[in-house]
Amino acid sequence: MARKLAAGNWKMNGNRADLDQVTALAAAHRDPGVDISLCLPATLISEAATQLANSPIIIGAQDCHSAQSGAHTGDIAAQQLSDAGARDVILGHSERRIDHDEKDALIRSKLIAACKAGLRPILCVGESLAERDSNQTLERIGTQIDGALESRDSLPCGLVIAYEPIWAIGTGRTPSLEQIGEVHDFMRDKLGARYGDEDADSVPLLYGGSVKPGNAADIFAVSNVDGALVGGASLKEADFSPIITALSMS
Repeated sequence: MARKLAAGNWKMNGNRADLDQVTALAAAHRDPGVDISLCLPATLISEAATQLANSPIIIGAQDCHSAQSGAHTGDIAAQQLSDAGARDVILGHSERRIDHDEKDALIRSKLIAACKAGLRPILCVGESLAERDSNQTLERIGTQIDGALESRDSLPCGLVIAYEPIWAIGTGRTPSLEQIGEVHDFMRDKLGARYGDEDADSVPLLYGGSVKPGNAADIFAVSNVDGALVGGASLKEADFSPIITALSMS
């Protein structure tokens, strides 16, 4: 069975003064019973990793470059993130796909680089409102999974997949529980067809898109939802902790 995972994505938010929220989260969840990951801005990774050295909380990053090194001004290699203390990295987030025009082939190369550096990739997939309204959701999710996963022989290192309907991120809108379940069941079946049921069942499938303390328990009760990728609600311990607790009780 997949490990339950509550992953927070701070996006382009937070300064060193905000690391008190990280230490507060660690104090509140000394033995959480689920995996907790905080994917922070690159400027905070090293200090946060040092602060949480004796904590079960994992520090992650929000992107990496596909190359190990080179003339890529402003980019960060996966190995550099690992060296700073990151253990996870988000790849293919919709904001990267849209704002930076990232395609599946680039995301696949980043995933390969992350695995070589020993990082656990959190692969994001999701559909636009137009794709949802035209009944193309599952086709779009399938294309993104196939495009990002190179090998059909074995799963990438510790793969996590997060379903984030683009139209629900930060909007306060949430798909119905039936819609969430349909996508998560589809993803599990697709992984099973590629790698076999045993390997497929080991992949945590997260839901992301306006996850809040008030709706977390209902979402975690949905078939094949193993946790959440949480945006704004992960910035404050008081908001993120109830989501973690709901996951641990699911």
